[in-house]
Amino acid sequence: MVELFIMAYLTVLYMIMAFLFMDSRYSRRRTLFIVSIVTLLLTAAVVALYRSVDMDAAFWLFAMTIHIPLILLFFTLSRFRGWRLIFQQLSVVLFCTLIHHISGLIYYLSGSRFWVLVLSCAILSAWVIWFLVRFLRPLFFQILLELHRGWWLICLVMATYYIIAVYLIPGYAGFDRSSSIIKPAIALLMLGVYSILMFLFLNVRKESEARHSAQMSALQLSALRSRMEAVKAAEDTIRTERHDLRHRLQAVAELVSRGDNQTALEFLDAAQKRLDERKEIRWCRPPVLDAVFSSYFDQAQRQGIQVEAKLALPDALQVNESELAIVLANALENAIHANLTLPPALREIRCKMVGSPGVMLEISNPHTGEISFDSSGLPVAKKEGHGLGVQSICAFCRKNGAVCQFDQSDGWFRFRLVL
Repeated sequence: MVELFIMAYLTVLYMIMAFLFMDSRYSRRRTLFIVSIVTLLLTAAVVALYRSVDMDAAFWLFAMTIHIPLILLFFTLSRFRGWRLIFQQLSVVLFCTLIHHISGLIYYLSGSRFWVLVLSCAILSAWVIWFLVRFLRPLFFQILLELHRGWWLICLVMATYYIIAVYLIPGYAGFDRSSSIIKPAIALLMLGVYSILMFLFLNVRKESEARHSAQMSALQLSALRSRMEAVKAAEDTIRTERHDLRHRLQAVAELVSRGDNQTALEFLDAAQKRLDERKEIRWCRPPVLDAVFSSYFDQAQRQGIQVEAKLALPDALQVNESELAIVLANALENAIHANLTLPPALREIRCKMVGSPGVMLEISNPHTGEISFDSSGLPVAKKEGHGLGVQSICAFCRKNGAVCQFDQSDGWFRFRLVL
C-alpha cells in the first residue's frame, strides 16, 4: 500500500511540476485540461503496473512509465525545443525526486509510520510549489528566453544526477537504510548546484536589464537631440521668414495697388504653406516626454502608421520624467513593431495620456494574432530576446507603485498604466 501511494503521489506531483515549469504554447485553460487528462491516464497506468509486477520491477519501470510521456507532453505543449525542453523536464525530475527522497528519509527515521510519510510529502510539496510560484518561475521563464548557450552542459550535469539517483544507487528511499541516507544527500547536493545556476541566471538577468536600460537611455538621449535639432531648424526658418516678411509685404502691396488681388492672395497662400511645412508640433509641455513622443510618432508616421494622440500633461509630474519616458519609449516601440506586421491600411496607434489628478496612460494598436499572457497577465514573448520592454515597464511599476494592464479585445492590443 505504501509503495502504491508513493508511485501515485509522485505521478500527480510530476504533472503539477510539469505544469509549473512549462511555458505552454496554448492557453492556460487548455494546457491545464491536457495535463489533467494525462495525469489521470498515467495514474491508471501506474496502478496497473503496481498490480501486475513485483515491487522491484514496479519501481524500475515507474520512471520510464512517467518520464517518456512527460517528454512527449513537453514536446507537444512547450514553447521551447532542444536543450531548453530537456532542461524543463530535468528541473521537474529534480524537485520531484528531492521531495520523494527527503520524505522517504523522514518516513524511515519515524519507524515507517505511514501518516508521517503522507504529512511530510504534503508539507514539502506545498513549500516547494510555493517557492516555485513565488520566486523561481518568473526567473526560470525569463532565462529560457535570454540564455542562448551552455544548455547542453547544464542538462548533462542534471541528467548525471538523475541516472545516479534513480538507477545506479540500489534500494529505495524510505525502505533501505543506505538509500534513505545517500539519495537525499545527493538530492540536496544537486539542489545546491541548481541554486548556483539560478544565482548565475539572476546575474544574467540583471546584466540584460542593465543593457536594456542603457539602450533606452541612449534612445531617450537621441530623441532629445533630434527634438532639439528640429526645434532649432524651425526657429531658423521662422527667423528667415520674419526677415523676408518686409519684402513679401512690399510685393503684396504692389500687387494690390495694381488691382491684381488674386495673385496677391496666391502669393500669401504660398508663404503660409511654407510656414506650415516648417511648423514644429509640440505634443506636451514636459520636454523629455515631448521629445519621446515626437521621435516615436515621427517614426510611426514614416512607416505609414496613423497616429491619434490626446495628451494633457502639466509642466511638472509627480514621477521622474526620465523614467516615465522610458516606459513610453518601450510601449510605443512595441506598438510600432506590432503595426509593421499589418497591411498599411490597418496600421494605427492611439495614445491617450493625462497628468492630473494622476498619471493615466493608454496606448493601443490593432493586432490580428493571438497573444499569450502568463499568470500575472503579462504578454509572453514568442521570440528570443523579446519581452524586455514589458519587463522594464513592470520594473517601473514596482518602483513607483503604479499599476499596469495588458489586454487584447476586439482586434486591439491595449496597454494601460495608472500612477
